[in-house]
Amino acid sequence: MKYLELTLPTAAENLACDEALLDQAEAGTSGEALRFWTPTEVFVVVGYANNVNVEVNVPACQAAGIGIFRRCTGGGTVLQGPGCLNYTLILQIAETGPLQSITGTNQFILERQKRALEPLIGRAVEISGHTDLAIENLKFSGNAQRRRRRFCVFHGTFLLNFDLELIERFLRAPSKQPEYRHDRTHREFLTNLNLPVEAVKQSLREVWRADQQLESDLIPNTAIQALSQARYSQPEWNLRF
Repeated sequence: MKYLELTLPTAAENLACDEALLDQAEAGTSGEALRFWTPTEVFVVVGYANNVNVEVNVPACQAAGIGIFRRCTGGGTVLQGPGCLNYTLILQIAETGPLQSITGTNQFILERQKRALEPLIGRAVEISGHTDLAIENLKFSGNAQRRRRRFCVFHGTFLLNFDLELIERFLRAPSKQPEYRHDRTHREFLTNLNLPVEAVKQSLREVWRADQQLESDLIPNTAIQALSQARYSQPEWNLRF
């Protein structure tokens, strides 16, 4: 597997990059990959089918100049910013194996993430809800996927040293909650890992055997810009629900 450390200048470009990498793999011009990126500003990312006005405190975001964006995968709404580490996996869906189903894909990937992180954390990591990772019932990672015929994209965020108070300010209580949340507020439900970002990346690279850097000519820059301009920068996409 190849790896790519690429944080682009804007939220729209970073979200577009994941879809462009999936499109490229599906087209047969690249293969499996692990990408890392770290936000440099605070912004909201809603899931593909989320209703912005239900999930987001829109007036607070507008007053603070916080952008609202929509990704191509499902799942719930998240707040991004410095102190978050994002990862993206582009994986081939074999004719047989755990990636044949949504549930199997979730379990397979989250088990590997758990294996990578437990030695760093020094405590048991729980796979909770459908796609969460938690420690002692406190969530530190949410994840989502999108599937094509031959490849899928699976991506998520690790809370490392994020200002959790901001989540209370800019996000509403989620309309859909996993049972283990028990109606807790964002601040009561979430936790930071307080781990060095480089240590987390190295451990994930090892567990996924991502030991070769993706060649620069395989970074789909043209597709990223096209998707960013046509979709991820547009209110018609980001605010459509």
